[in-house]
Amino acid sequence: MNRIVCGLLGLSLLWGACQQPQNEHVITDTPSNGTIHISVDESFQPVIEQQIKVYESSYPNAHIIAKYEPEVDCFKDLMSDSTRMIIVARGLNKQEDAFYLNKLGFKPLFGIMAFDGVAIIVNQNNPDSVFTLNDLKAILSGQKNIPVVMDGTNATSTVRYLQDTILHGAPFGKNVMATGGSDSVVSVIKQRNDAIGFVGISWVGNPNEPKQVANLKKIRLGLVECTACGEKDVFVKPSQASITYGQYPLTRPIYYILKENAVALGTGFKNFMTLERGQLIFRSGGLAPAKMDLVNRKSQIEE
Repeated sequence: MNRIVCGLLGLSLLWGACQQPQNEHVITDTPSNGTIHISVDESFQPVIEQQIKVYESSYPNAHIIAKYEPEVDCFKDLMSDSTRMIIVARGLNKQEDAFYLNKLGFKPLFGIMAFDGVAIIVNQNNPDSVFTLNDLKAILSGQKNIPVVMDGTNATSTVRYLQDTILHGAPFGKNVMATGGSDSVVSVIKQRNDAIGFVGISWVGNPNEPKQVANLKKIRLGLVECTACGEKDVFVKPSQASITYGQYPLTRPIYYILKENAVALGTGFKNFMTLERGQLIFRSGGLAPAKMDLVNRKSQIEE
């Protein structure tokens, strides 16, 4: 009888275990193997595409599926179980930190990987390509009726950045129009010589990207007043050097936010972007690396 009772108890426990829901949050991938989904601010698309391409070529069994969209949608994705990492222009605030700690039992990691410049682009036939910060405020607010083209009128990091830093929270003027993304901004400016556009520098600042080189035959980068140069009437273009040395005023960080409490594929990709190879990719894209001071030095070896 005891054997029968023990046998029935064992079957009952086994059946109960089978009925337990599977843990959908178990991480099975590794830094070199598996598949993850990430969401990326669309204004950083060209340089992040290059990061993924190089990482996947180094680890053929690793697959990073990126969705490029406005910043606010990236943060919405972070709340879902399917998205492991987002790449955006700000970190988490205290309220968001507390939310994820309560939801996940741990705080997501976040940090700055590089610095990006918000570039002003104009048509080659546009006579006006030099702007003070007051000029930009008057244009963005609609006081100067110059058409402005951006990747959206809300929810994007470029919109948020310009509203925070130039307009200090005030709304855009009616002269500000939205397009379907940064590539569309470039396309519009190529056709219009009366408008100015705003895009991330990785869309127009990579000298190794043939499409960008071709675009620069039809558009040019605007110069912006350097408020940190110590001299009056100094204007600079966005470049790796002007961003690195704090000369270009429209500079913003690129953050990773990683929702992973194990050493897995998201951690591997984050480490790659913050170490030498990834930092070199940011540099080649015209951005300023934030984690490594990469300096070109002459070789001491004489041939």
